[in-house]
Amino acid sequence: MERCSLADSIPREPSRAFGPCIAVILFYLLWFRWKDPSTEATLLMGGGVAILTWLTYMASSYSGEGSKLHGLAPIIERMPSITKPDGHVHFRTKMTWTLGILILYFALTNVTMYGLGSDTVDLFVQYRAILAGASGSLMHLGIGPIVTGSIIMQLFTGAKIINLNLQDAKDKAIYQGTQKVLVVVMIFVESIPQVFGFLEPSATVVGELGLTWARMAIITQLIIGSYLVFLMDEVVSKWGIGSGISLFIAAGVSQALFTGTLNWEPAPGTTDPNSPPTGTIPMVIWYIMNSSSRELMQGGYEAMLLAPPNPVVALVGTLVVFFVVVYVESSRIELPLAHGRVRGARGRYPIRLIYASNIPVILMAALLANVNMFAMLFWSHPTMSKWPIIGHNWMIGAFDVSQGNPVPTMGAAYYLNRINGMQDWFLPLASPKYESYMIIGGVSHEPYQLVLHIIVYMGVMILGSMMFAKFWIETTNMGPQAVAKQIQGSGMQIPGFRRDPRIVEKVLERYIPTVTVFSGAIVGLLAAGADMVGTTGQSSGTGVLLTVGIMIRMYEQIGKEQMMEMHPVLRQFFGEE
Repeated sequence: MERCSLADSIPREPSRAFGPCIAVILFYLLWFRWKDPSTEATLLMGGGVAILTWLTYMASSYSGEGSKLHGLAPIIERMPSITKPDGHVHFRTKMTWTLGILILYFALTNVTMYGLGSDTVDLFVQYRAILAGASGSLMHLGIGPIVTGSIIMQLFTGAKIINLNLQDAKDKAIYQGTQKVLVVVMIFVESIPQVFGFLEPSATVVGELGLTWARMAIITQLIIGSYLVFLMDEVVSKWGIGSGISLFIAAGVSQALFTGTLNWEPAPGTTDPNSPPTGTIPMVIWYIMNSSSRELMQGGYEAMLLAPPNPVVALVGTLVVFFVVVYVESSRIELPLAHGRVRGARGRYPIRLIYASNIPVILMAALLANVNMFAMLFWSHPTMSKWPIIGHNWMIGAFDVSQGNPVPTMGAAYYLNRINGMQDWFLPLASPKYESYMIIGGVSHEPYQLVLHIIVYMGVMILGSMMFAKFWIETTNMGPQAVAKQIQGSGMQIPGFRRDPRIVEKVLERYIPTVTVFSGAIVGLLAAGADMVGTTGQSSGTGVLLTVGIMIRMYEQIGKEQMMEMHPVLRQFFGEE
């Protein structure tokens, strides 16, 4: 009854929704006339358009004050979600939930999707470490839809396309709820196109179920797996420690680093019994034990230091990133505070050098992963490659899929693609004997193209991280105005200044905007620089950067939880009860 009354209480004017809904339906009719699709494609697209039309009506028919997104409130309240705990959750319970979800995540990454053929193409192969997924498993999409939904909401809110005041509790609830709806939409958007051309079902399953139902089975598994990730992230956020997204990224990257450093097996598909191991440390030991001094001088040392997949330089680069991130994470500006009523009570408000944490890099990497995916779809998808102008356009991105995984060879997708170690740029530029590394997917590249690739990739990573850092602090109440209210609400003030939130805000504006931009630039530079040097286990510089930052914050969070268990009075200070 309460839900019905809530839906009825939202002011609506159906005539406002007439135009937007007709536009969505007209788009479907134009698509049907142009494509002349099969029956199953018509039904699948029709179902999606029906849902989109319903969402369009709910939003555009809202006639109350504030953003049109308030019209989605009935849908948001009916969405399945994890219940928040009523009070304080004990540390042991939080650790149990966190470890349980982590074990479940690893289990699901080893559950292969039913009916999937062997000749599949992984559109996210370059970004597996960041998207926390496993190719061909229920976790195939990983955290991609969640992060993509967050990117869209942040861009729209930052550009003032969405009129929401995130300082207001009601608007913030609508923002978070709309993001959940958008995540579900992105699950469908990222699942369906992949099945038609890349995640093809096996011939056996097609013979048993038919092509249509075999594809539907794979789509269903992708949707279920992605929604499970979404729910597991909520469980960790509400009942565990940290966030599920961070936990899954750290787990996947740690696994890649461990195997890349200590794997004693030769590279997959190697038939030569005398091949060196792929792990960095076993590979060095193998060369020392099986090579003479002359062989080491003639190429052994070079192979150990520079040859992919896990050279010594990559291990050194991983360690450098680790120590730099630890140092930068510990650097902060401490703003002195004093209690307004309790004489002698003093404290400090720490403004971290990496103020926006590593979230901007996650968002930037996910954005590039989506750019790579859609560029690949426009190049070789059976339907999307036939679209006018953007279909099969090399300027957007040309790809080579002869090796089973898409490799961008030309266009914007090539210049935005992640640099994968020194073999992608340093070796071919340094020595003529590595010129074969300049041939990618049968396309030979000139030295200036490699240099331009470095400039574009690093520039996009740095500028994009700066942009997302600014958006992030505004959407998470970390801006000067929100922090000033928090300090004022705790009874603290800056010594030597009047006890006025506007004064505190002006002081914070000297530091927070500058530190935010700098933190975005530094994490973008670290991630791109580590990609250029290379990392063990092909975990990417972004993955290593994120993992180190996540583990540091996890350690701090565990320390805070233990402190609150020992001193329950602190719970009220941290807002736990």
